[in-house]
Amino acid sequence: MAVEVLLVLNQFVYDIAVWLDDTAWSTLLHESYYMYNWTESTHVLTLMLSLGMLFLIDLRMMGYALTDVPASTIAHRLNIPMMVGFSIMIITGIMLVYAVPVRTTQSIWFRMKMVLLVACAINAYLFHKRMNESVSSWDNDVRAPKRIRTGAALSLGFWTLVVICGRFMAYDWFDCAYGQSALMEVLAGCLDGQTRF
Repeated sequence: MAVEVLLVLNQFVYDIAVWLDDTAWSTLLHESYYMYNWTESTHVLTLMLSLGMLFLIDLRMMGYALTDVPASTIAHRLNIPMMVGFSIMIITGIMLVYAVPVRTTQSIWFRMKMVLLVACAINAYLFHKRMNESVSSWDNDVRAPKRIRTGAALSLGFWTLVVICGRFMAYDWFDCAYGQSALMEVLAGCLDGQTRF
């Protein structure tokens, strides 16, 4: 049953990807001499900006960086540049998917990255909720309480894996054009006779 649902979902995602791929703007972005490279470079630069700020916040909560500065001060000062970076990173990421939709959506690394991004979002929501509820009791402590430290450690781990998966998307190890195991083909979204690059 789960495999059948995945096959239907894979077909749906593939159909949308083909539709996007056939649009003039997708072709222009992918074949542009400069725009695709600028988009990709901006994506990576804003990734460094936003994750740099996030990792400083996480390391402060874990007691490894800036321990003499109150946790709320660090979070408050770094949240704006972090959110600006995340916003631009999301926009450029969508543009990169739009430029090469079929190959991207049929990448096991892209799919893992999307699952990890959902995990990052849930963890961030819980982290900020717990921090805002309790920060007044430990703001000047060297280390945050255990559940805040756990959220910070998960954040570091999830985002590290997101970056690794994003980097691996450039390689064709598990592309649908190559013979893969049946499980890998289902997970990557490969459909019989429907691979387009």
